[in-house]
Amino acid sequence: MLRDALRRALQVRALEFRARHFADPADRLHFLRGKVARISDGAGGRREATQFRQACLRHIRRGCVTAVTLLVAFENTETTLVVPRKPKAKQPTGQIRLVQTTPQFDLYSNGLRVEEQYATSTAPRRYLIFPAHHAGPIGLGAQWRSEPAGIVYHTTESHMAPFEESENRSLRRAGEGLLAYVSRRRSYHFIIDRFGRVFRIVRESDYANHSGNSVWADRYWVYINLNQSFLGIAFEAHSRPSSAEPSVNAAQIYAGRILTDMLRSFYGIPASNCVAHAQVSVNPSNYGVGYHMDWAAHLPFSQLGLPNNYTLALPSVTLFGFAADPAQIEINAGGAPQGMSQGWEASVAEVRREAAARDIPLEDYRKQLQKRYRDAIQALRGNGAYQEYN
Repeated sequence: MLRDALRRALQVRALEFRARHFADPADRLHFLRGKVARISDGAGGRREATQFRQACLRHIRRGCVTAVTLLVAFENTETTLVVPRKPKAKQPTGQIRLVQTTPQFDLYSNGLRVEEQYATSTAPRRYLIFPAHHAGPIGLGAQWRSEPAGIVYHTTESHMAPFEESENRSLRRAGEGLLAYVSRRRSYHFIIDRFGRVFRIVRESDYANHSGNSVWADRYWVYINLNQSFLGIAFEAHSRPSSAEPSVNAAQIYAGRILTDMLRSFYGIPASNCVAHAQVSVNPSNYGVGYHMDWAAHLPFSQLGLPNNYTLALPSVTLFGFAADPAQIEINAGGAPQGMSQGWEASVAEVRREAAARDIPLEDYRKQLQKRYRDAIQALRGNGAYQEYN
């Protein structure tokens, strides 16, 4: 009996190893369904095989198939084999905790419910960061990380039907199409639809294709190309910088707040690293800030439980010499700065001060900073940490 159990354990280990090579969960499911019957023949018959398939389906939907763990469900209880257990869920660093997880949703202690039907995977995040204050070559002191360091907020810029009762069918159809589309493209980690529902798209353990060419920095570290280092939250909405009103409704704002609270609690994300896409997006071809302009204004920072990060100087300008184009700054009728303009103006002022302190013409100083950006990209490439972005 022990010999049969060992044989089955070895078979399952081989099955698990082969299943890891399937990036798409559906492909993994198809593979396991085709192979599991052979293992189940000697492990309790048709009923146990059916239970094993159902367990595989549940775990594939959640992107965490561990065939060796599933073996425990029908393995002979008299054996003393030691097999790896399923990895534990991420433990929070704050007060919010995961209280229920099912194939359909996750429920958290602050009332957040995250829908799972569109969840998918890419590859585990792994990124290189640089010291924020270092006089030598930028590659010195670089470190590898795998935990998310911040949050980037987006709008989907997708088709918007009027948010009215008569449009409910169109609203649902548009939302479902959007969710299917971003899931195929692995575009964000989370989507908040127009009814305030939160959908997981790419799991937090993996990178998502949400920020492209981008730059941010906190007090200690510089982050370049934030697909790997930051989580992406997208509101189903259009950016409207010229409007006086935010482009999201009250249900979306509430969902955004409790989602932000959960992520900050679980990953220890500082408030200063919760920023709008327009604040981090850059165009390396012309050293321009704001290649993508979603949330260039009106991100409801205070309602998300955050300070007004629009006032922060932009690291792309102060550290790497990118240009804050005045033509992109929204100014209201009274001449007061609106949206990102405060941060852009603070950035330009800081670069001017640094150039003056070094007794260097402003444009020459900006060129030095731009070379530092190119050196950073080269350091990423040299360490296998760079991808081409659109």
